[in-house]
Amino acid sequence: MREQPCRGAEPADERAEADRFLELMSRFPTGVSVVTAVDGEGRPWGATCSSLTSVTLTPPTLLCCLRADGRTLEAVRSTGRFAVNLLRAEARHAATVFATRCGDRFTQVPWRPRPPSGLPHLHRDAFAFAECRVGSRFVVGDHVVVVGAVDGVELVGGLPLVYGMREFLSWGPPGGASRPPGGRQA
Repeated sequence: MREQPCRGAEPADERAEADRFLELMSRFPTGVSVVTAVDGEGRPWGATCSSLTSVTLTPPTLLCCLRADGRTLEAVRSTGRFAVNLLRAEARHAATVFATRCGDRFTQVPWRPRPPSGLPHLHRDAFAFAECRVGSRFVVGDHVVVVGAVDGVELVGGLPLVYGMREFLSWGPPGGASRPPGGRQA
């Protein structure tokens, strides 16, 4: 599968425009997920991802954006499969671990391989889980958009972890979002 580049306009002051764009997107709260995969040797990889959206219901399809130089994307490329772990409100630790370039992330967060695919399931931190098969990929800047056909879904109780205005929040009772325990500005 060949990845197609997608290029935007070149801003005059690229860094300033990037900072303004980052500020713009911080004002758009989004759910937090961890995209996981296993490489050709069965080693688990994962990355926090807030760039996730549904594409179509028929067939069930979603897309996520992964760093072009990341090991998680390498694993997705090598096997053509990935999982999406939607994080529950109490999973700030998992979100932070998978967002940093630390050592083996899977020694810091409980997980198990999901039969029969073996895809990493963050069973204590995810309130929803989807197994996906890569349908297509394309390059946009320093990321690759991965479109995945959803092969299976598991749903359990819980409220989602949300990220916006550069802090973690949880979906609260009617009337608004609330800060989860330990939630603070990132």
